Order: sequence, then C-alpha cells, then structure tokens
Amino acid sequence: MNFRHEYKQEINLSDMLALRQSLSAVMKPDEHSVDGKYLIRSVYFDNIYDTALLEKINGVNKREKFRIRLYNNDNSFIRLEKKSKINGLCSKESAPLTAEQAQKTVCGDTDWMKYSDDELIKEFRQKIICRGLEAKTIVDYTREAFVFPAGNVRITLDYNIRTGFAVQDFLSSECVTLPTEDSVIILEVKWDNFLPQVIADTVQLKNRRTCSFSKYASCRIYG
Repeated sequence: MNFRHEYKQEINLSDMLALRQSLSAVMKPDEHSVDGKYLIRSVYFDNIYDTALLEKINGVNKREKFRIRLYNNDNSFIRLEKKSKINGLCSKESAPLTAEQAQKTVCGDTDWMKYSDDELIKEFRQKIICRGLEAKTIVDYTREAFVFPAGNVRITLDYNIRTGFAVQDFLSSECVTLPTEDSVIILEVKWDNFLPQVIADTVQLKNRRTCSFSKYASCRIYG
C-alpha cells in the first residue's frame, strides 16, 4: 500500500480562477478531463453507527472508508475504492466493477462477491458482513485536475458538490441530487516523497489555511 501526502484548502471563486490559470502554465490536465473538467459520482458506505463519518469528524488518526465511483456518467468505468488515512498520510486501493455488480452492491446484494478473486472485493465483502456496511449517500461534484511528474503531484479543484440519498438510482443519469449547505470550492494537493518548489509556490495562497473538509460528511446532511 503506497501512502501519499495530502492537504486541502477551502478557497473562493477568485482563488480558483487564478489557480486555474497558474496551474495550467506549469502542469498538465488530467487525462480523464473533458474540456478541462469531469464529473465524479460516488456512493459511500458506512454502518448503522456512522463509524466512518464520526471518525472523520473526530479526526481519528487511523481510518478508512469504502465507496463506489464512476466518472462522467460512464457506466462502463466503475471502481470500488478504499481510502485509508494513517498519521496524516493517505492511500487509495481500487478494483473494477461492472454496472451490474455495482448496482447489486448498493442494493445490498453481495452474493456475487463470493466468486471474485480480487483481494479488495473480498475484503469489502467481509467488512459488509462483519461491520454492517451499507450504501449511505451519493456525492456528486465537478473536478478540474492537474498532474506533474516530479513528485507524482496531483492537484484538484472540486466544486458544485451535490448529494442524493436514492443510492439505488446512482447509475441513472436522471438520479436527483441537491446542492449541499457548504457551497465551497476545495483545493487538494497530493504528492509522494516531495513537493517540487515550483508547485508549492504556485498553490501558495494568502489568508488560506489547510482544512479537513470531507465531501462525504458534507453530503450526509440529508441522512
């Protein structure tokens, strides 16, 4: 499991417009981008005690969460993801899912997982059974992403965060989602062993502090 450094900042529209221009001058757009941006939809899983939610809110040092994610409403490219955080460092593991597998999972059907050879899928099934994980909420947002090879740097600008509770409809383009109460823009900076100075200088913003904003926590306002 490879862990990466990560920090977040809540920024405003003026910040984003300036960053978009300055980042484009030194970094390349993410390959998933369409006209510089793409849509992300995730379904997050938690148990009846909302353990993942409370661990995030309380800043627990070692925590994890599972989600199913698709990009640009493309049901042919769906991923099961496990996000882990230990001592401030982050890692992500993923496994491909078919639309049928994803639909079954959010509806609570895990029988198909018995026949999977993928270690992450097997772990997910075990934790669904032992911890009572279930699909909780939909998280939608728009992302602009930039990459830089040295340090394996990835910078994202996330906005238009929306939420929905009809998790069984998450694969439908007609699935209804609503804006969250937090109309924020989130700057995320991720890197491996070092952050090149040119990137550090570019993302340095006055009067902005790092934060622990969670899209999942923000989107749980409806239950």
